[in-house]
Amino acid sequence: MKKHSFVYLLFFIIPFSAFAERSDRDKPIYLEADRATVEDINRKDSTRVSVFTGNVILTQGTLRISADKIVIKEDINGFRHATATGNLVSFRQKRDGVDEYVEGWSKRVEYDNKIDKIELFKQARLRRGEDEVNGDYISYNMNSEFFQVIGSHERGEQTDTDNRVRIIIQPKNKSAESSSE
Repeated sequence: MKKHSFVYLLFFIIPFSAFAERSDRDKPIYLEADRATVEDINRKDSTRVSVFTGNVILTQGTLRISADKIVIKEDINGFRHATATGNLVSFRQKRDGVDEYVEGWSKRVEYDNKIDKIELFKQARLRRGEDEVNGDYISYNMNSEFFQVIGSHERGEQTDTDNRVRIIIQPKNKSAESSSE
C-alpha cells in the first residue's frame, strides 16, 4: 500500500482544470514517414494494420506524435490504437480553453483514440506548463488529464540507474509574485 500512496496523493495535489483540445478527435489524422505499408482488410472481423517507419510524424488537430516507427491498428468501428517507438518518441497536445500544451517523451508511446489515453514507457517524462513528472511509466488520460506515474522498481524492471518517480510542481501564483516584486 505504501508504494501506491504517493501516486494517489499526486492526483489530489495536482489539480487539472482544463482538458485536452476537444475538437482534435473530430479532425483528420495526417501521417508523414519515409516508408509505409498498409494492410487493408475488408472482412468484418479484422483490423487494418498500417506501419510507418523513418522520421514518422502523426498529427490530428493539435496532437502531434513524432517517432522512428508507428504501427496503427484500426478496428472495424474505426477506432485506432497506435504504438510509437524510437530513440525518443515525443507527443504534444494543446489543452482545451488555455494557451498551454501537454508534452511527453519516452522510448515507447501507445495511444488509444477510443478512450483518449496515452501511455509512455521507459524513461517517461510528461510536462504541463512548468510542472513536470518523470518515471518509468506514465499513463495519461487526455480527457480528464488524470495521470499515473510509476518508477521502474515498482514495475519490476530496471531500465535506468535511478528508478524513482520525480515531480516538479510550480507554485500557482508564481507569475503574480514575480510581477509584484
